[in-house]
Amino acid sequence: AGSGPVPRRAGPTWKQFLSAQAHSILAADFVHVDTILLRRVYALIIIEHGTRRAHLAGITAHPDGAWTTQAARNFLMDTGQRAISARFLMRDRAGQFTDAFDAVFAAASIRILLSPPQAPQANAICERLIGTLRRELLDRLLILSEHHLRQVLTEYLQHYNTARPHRALRQL
Repeated sequence: AGSGPVPRRAGPTWKQFLSAQAHSILAADFVHVDTILLRRVYALIIIEHGTRRAHLAGITAHPDGAWTTQAARNFLMDTGQRAISARFLMRDRAGQFTDAFDAVFAAASIRILLSPPQAPQANAICERLIGTLRRELLDRLLILSEHHLRQVLTEYLQHYNTARPHRALRQL
């Protein structure tokens, strides 16, 4: 047809960007758990890409925008300098992540990266962690309440962060 090939992008690919910026990226997502009383409880999980260190930012039965914003404030206060070294936060487009949530991270000079609609692969590390939580923990236990879920997740994330090897980190 007389037209040449489509020009290549000048910038890096998404995989190259994630690899180069891994130590400055946080990712956030919700995991939902149904208790034995058929109550749905949500946990906000935040993971550091470079170290695969996972954090439980909070647990609630009603994750509205105000709660999520407060959980973000608490997370930044608890992690202190480690979170300040982050430059990006990847999240999906869930309604719980409001402008106020983004403003908390923007105040700490952390840019928000939104994943494309219906593309969980764009936030793959956080989605993988949630899958690991389901396979290794939540599918094997009956959760009684929010309090029980907090105890179980806190203990498991302690194991995940200190004893569990990570293949992407050469089994460290």
